[in-house]
Amino acid sequence: MKVLHVVPTFYPATYWGGPIWSTKAICDGIAALPDMDLRVLTGDAAGPKIDDRVVPTPLPYPVHYARRLAGNCIAPGLLARLPAAIQWADVVHLTGTYNMPTLPTLILACLLNKPVVWSPRGALLATQDWADAPKKRMKQGFEHLANWLRPRRSVLHVTAQDEAIKSTINFPGLAHRIIPNTVPLPQLPALPPKTHEGCKLMFISRLHPKKGLEALFDAMAQLPGSFTLDIYGTGDAGYVQTLATRAGQSQGRIRLHGHVDGEAKTQAFVNADLFVLPSHSENFGIVVAEALAHGLPVLTTTATPWAQVALHDCGRCVDLAKVDLAHEIASLATYDLPSMGARGRAWMARDFSPSTMVGAFEMLYRDMVAGNVRQVLA
Repeated sequence: MKVLHVVPTFYPATYWGGPIWSTKAICDGIAALPDMDLRVLTGDAAGPKIDDRVVPTPLPYPVHYARRLAGNCIAPGLLARLPAAIQWADVVHLTGTYNMPTLPTLILACLLNKPVVWSPRGALLATQDWADAPKKRMKQGFEHLANWLRPRRSVLHVTAQDEAIKSTINFPGLAHRIIPNTVPLPQLPALPPKTHEGCKLMFISRLHPKKGLEALFDAMAQLPGSFTLDIYGTGDAGYVQTLATRAGQSQGRIRLHGHVDGEAKTQAFVNADLFVLPSHSENFGIVVAEALAHGLPVLTTTATPWAQVALHDCGRCVDLAKVDLAHEIASLATYDLPSMGARGRAWMARDFSPSTMVGAFEMLYRDMVAGNVRQVLA
């Protein structure tokens, strides 16, 4: 079976966050199957600046990085290769939403009668769920146009039930399949017993107002001085500067570290006591799974699909409108956090393995090629 992934940005462009890793995990797993032939068509943007370009790394399947000329993913070379690439494929997997490749991919797949698996990666959920989503009317018009242009054999890939419900509001009749992301289980160094007072909080994600950082800053102002907060990630320069200004008023208790990856990212998780993601909207929140995989307990919100952290006794999931975030953090810090983190790590190993995710996508692709669209309904 020939599978084409069309995605605005791809590994090693890790600046763009969790979707880069989850898309690569899908491609790695599918390409390793004996009867699968996988190709990736993408742009070469490694960051927001026009000169931030990917330096390709060897992968066991072909990836074409078209040159980005503007924006985050305006790459005419991608469009030039798209017709032949879709003609070659048995099934097209489109990742992303409000960007250049989306509508051309849907149009060409429709004209060439190719089935499409579409992974919006939370963008549709954010538009529906977040009142302050930018360009909301324009995005909703884009959604209606995409629904009209999409091939008859189309399926929306979502990572959680809430994303399925809200992402399909503007797509009547569009089938969907829930396949959670996978998370690798890293090797962790042996750690000495905790000797520091207070609690080391950690946040890692894209720096954006929907992530709830203002609430976290407000909570830090109420917490004892022994509580510290390390923030990792990048975002709009103006917004990052606003956060940096507030952090500068914290007497060193709040630190912004910018983007981290690889061993530095693992060390960031290892150094923390509690991971906090007070987000207003998440389709999956891969950083929550990453924290748990590193043995770090989690405090997040009901706007994420992670209510089960409480069920598995590895964190809390709270409604920001109904609780005091500082109180919740202080309360959770009194628990045996290492034991909670160990339970979370065991949960990730059990239910979020790569083999489970890859098997689900293999079945989805085969159903799509066979024309069994209705069989993919969750």
